[in-house]
Amino acid sequence: MAYRPTIGLEIHAELKTRTKMFCDSANNPDEEHPNVNVCPVCLAHPGTLPTINKEAVRHVLRVGSSVDGTLADYTEFDRKSYFYPDIPKGYQISQYEYPLVAGGKLSGVDITRVHLEEDTARSSHSKDGSLVDFNRAGVPLMELVTEPVIHDAETAGKFARELQLLLRTLGASEANLEKGEMRIEANISVSKDDTFGTKVEVKNLNSFRSVERAIDFEIKRQVEALEKGEAIVQETRGWDENKQQTFHQRFKEGSADYRYFPEPDLPKLITSEIPEFANTVIETSLPELPWDKRARYENIGLKSSDAAYLAETIERGIFFDTVLSELQNDAALALIAANYFVSDVAGWLAKNPSAESKLSSGAFATLVRMIAADTISSRGAKDILLVLLEEGGEPETLAKEKGLTQVSDPEALRASIQGVIVEHPAAAAEYRAGKEASLQFLIGMAMKATKGAGKPALIRELLVEELVK
Repeated sequence: MAYRPTIGLEIHAELKTRTKMFCDSANNPDEEHPNVNVCPVCLAHPGTLPTINKEAVRHVLRVGSSVDGTLADYTEFDRKSYFYPDIPKGYQISQYEYPLVAGGKLSGVDITRVHLEEDTARSSHSKDGSLVDFNRAGVPLMELVTEPVIHDAETAGKFARELQLLLRTLGASEANLEKGEMRIEANISVSKDDTFGTKVEVKNLNSFRSVERAIDFEIKRQVEALEKGEAIVQETRGWDENKQQTFHQRFKEGSADYRYFPEPDLPKLITSEIPEFANTVIETSLPELPWDKRARYENIGLKSSDAAYLAETIERGIFFDTVLSELQNDAALALIAANYFVSDVAGWLAKNPSAESKLSSGAFATLVRMIAADTISSRGAKDILLVLLEEGGEPETLAKEKGLTQVSDPEALRASIQGVIVEHPAAAAEYRAGKEASLQFLIGMAMKATKGAGKPALIRELLVEELVK
């Protein structure tokens, strides 16, 4: 019998707030100088008292509402004991028994809880010793825990990507993995039946690809160990990107090791008594969510893959929605716009990841209308779009300057058509003898003769008319 993997995710995201979670020190993830955004509270000086950052609480409640979780009416903070150099108090203020959000679902995966805590300081190590930067200590940190209902790496990666997009859509977090603003841990076990195997936690996953590769590696490692008769040890492992494998870090603690107890220096929160935390207020503050945007795009006829691509980033969605507005939400024009964006614009962006596009939404909408009106050919549209991306400009002006305006007047094209037949008498004779492939050759020659300005359908019609004379 094959082994069945079971995966649960724990994802931390630093929240976008002006100040830290429990003090007035600046929350600035881009600060380059160490230990400047600090104060007696986040450095744990004796006698200091924390205060709750209301904006951080609001961010977590909005996330909870977005995933259809149950927003807590009563919540409290707890002390979670750690004895590491990056936690100055010797404990972290977190939430245990009464999280802000319980339950919910995202990307088809059940969520256990979403709670709020403070981040730790940042440690750096070298051969000369270890240093601690407290700029990050006390930054508001959202933790989301899924149910152990994921069974493959692809689903885990999809969930993490969807959460990142949600956090950015809500303005709750930039969630950049490379900057440590979003950190993913995977709990992985394998078993031959429906019971859970021994859980192993894998940390240091700083990209979605690393998440998927680490999960695949760990599943394989555990299966191979069990096949050899070895026991799986409950532990915390890291991910080595260079070696593409996990490695032992420490044996896993249990909740009893953290010695949770309610934080005595913070008040309990009855969210229903705080106007801005009321369920109706939180719900009405939500923007269009990623899955609703994708559904809206599909409802106007876009393919699901195109809708997913356009809604994949905030910037793409804003650009495309502006184009739709310019096109007065015409469904037929929207399909043309999506086709050219997902193929040509996306291709250019992939080849030029560091370049800044000069394409404006207004110019793109004008180009789409020109394509729909047969003012330009498909080839001409692609040529103009490339110039718009790299240099900007107006499509109509570029079409005239480059001679790309498509001719729809039959009489304006007839002389060129007749010239092509004269220049290629063998192909003309072959078509008259019943060889259809020769007509395609002549169409190609006519398109070349008109420099792509002739409508292919009209050129075909005129060629057939002239050939049967």
